[in-house]
Amino acid sequence: MPKVKLVLQRDYKQNDIKQCALRFWRKNWKKMCDIHFKGPNVMITGTPGTGKTTLCSQLVEQTGLNLISIGELAKDNNFYGEYDSELQSYELDEDKVIDEIDECMKEGGNVVDYHGCDFFPERWFDAVFVLRTDNTVLYERLEKRNYSQRKIQENVQCEIMRVVLDEALDSYKSEIVYELESDTPDHMEQNLATIKNWIEKWKSEHRQILE
Repeated sequence: MPKVKLVLQRDYKQNDIKQCALRFWRKNWKKMCDIHFKGPNVMITGTPGTGKTTLCSQLVEQTGLNLISIGELAKDNNFYGEYDSELQSYELDEDKVIDEIDECMKEGGNVVDYHGCDFFPERWFDAVFVLRTDNTVLYERLEKRNYSQRKIQENVQCEIMRVVLDEALDSYKSEIVYELESDTPDHMEQNLATIKNWIEKWKSEHRQILE
């Protein structure tokens, strides 16, 4: 028994605290780098006209999270490629977008608003909420935006084919992808409450790592 005690004391003295910390970091560095210290990163995505921008603005106002509108970011920094006159839109320079917000996303605490989701790094997001809208409702919303007929038809067709939802399910783990109906103001309120509840649950589960 005394010999065992002696060995334990000797080994403990040789186990310098800094070496322990270094070994821990080497073993867990990837997992630790994926932790978002400022809160969860949430993506709100969906076909244009499904209510993303309105929902995002209310969400950041009520939660204090940081809003990243990919459309506004691209516009402010000219992250564009070629212009499609029939679709009335520019091709997005995805690499420049990723480089611009990578550090911010690593820290966490962001709400990302964009109609596409398949080019972002999977590690960025803790939850992906896909808004879905009835085709007739969507058509009327896009008409009010004065979209061309081709642009309206293409977006409605994307919604019928659930293109954005399938992109999300193909790009992220299914357990972090949530489909939300977004046809009416009541749906908007329900979706806001759902996402806020999810954020509070995430914060509760990760309170030890939050700044």
